[in-house]
Amino acid sequence: MIPAYNEARRLPSTLDRILEYVAASGSPAELIVVDDGSSDGTAELVDTRYANSVRLLRNPGNRGKGYSVREGMLKAEGDWILFTDADLSAPIHELGKLLTAVREQSAQIAIGSRALDRSLIGVHQPLAREYSGRVFNIVMRGMTGLSFRDTQCGFKLYSAWAAKAVFQRQQLDGFSFDVEDLYIAHRLRIPVIEVPVEWNNVEGTTVSAAQGLKSFTDLLRIRYLDWTGHYRGEFKST
Repeated sequence: MIPAYNEARRLPSTLDRILEYVAASGSPAELIVVDDGSSDGTAELVDTRYANSVRLLRNPGNRGKGYSVREGMLKAEGDWILFTDADLSAPIHELGKLLTAVREQSAQIAIGSRALDRSLIGVHQPLAREYSGRVFNIVMRGMTGLSFRDTQCGFKLYSAWAAKAVFQRQQLDGFSFDVEDLYIAHRLRIPVIEVPVEWNNVEGTTVSAAQGLKSFTDLLRIRYLDWTGHYRGEFKST
């Protein structure tokens, strides 16, 4: 599943690589693109060029990455659901690592990580962004109690029932949804494994400085939402 906002330029190569990977694997898979109110023809591109191979979901306007991921994850029909960024910063073949990890360690969620083995990073982000990300992670761990070294890598695998349990409770529509979802999983005692993956920065990020700063204040909102009972409930596998 891919959330997309004004990705008409980068999306074709990403979709082609994923479709080639799926074909080579020999296993059936559903590929979903969630268009977040794009104005550059992203939805039209998917609806015409990939009409027979990609399922297109359209948001009612520009609602945010968190909203898009929640919509796609809740409407996906597979037993395991991967969401990845439209730029495919983590190559699609890294999915194999996540699948192996959940099977060997009996986890229900596997998250790709750039921080566990930085030698796997081929192209780094600009220094300011990379270090702000490290600072955010330190603050995040202090405020939420989560131990993950990288919550923001856009390459995460959920079992279908873990996705349902987590994303039905998600409240944030912006870029802090990753932390919120992992916090919810922690509160529901869903086992999560962090897995080092290959990663390359791709120019053209849509994350603004203001959105980055809001991620810090959203940590307070996550704690407030927890305190007010939005994340309560026992997790039971089915």
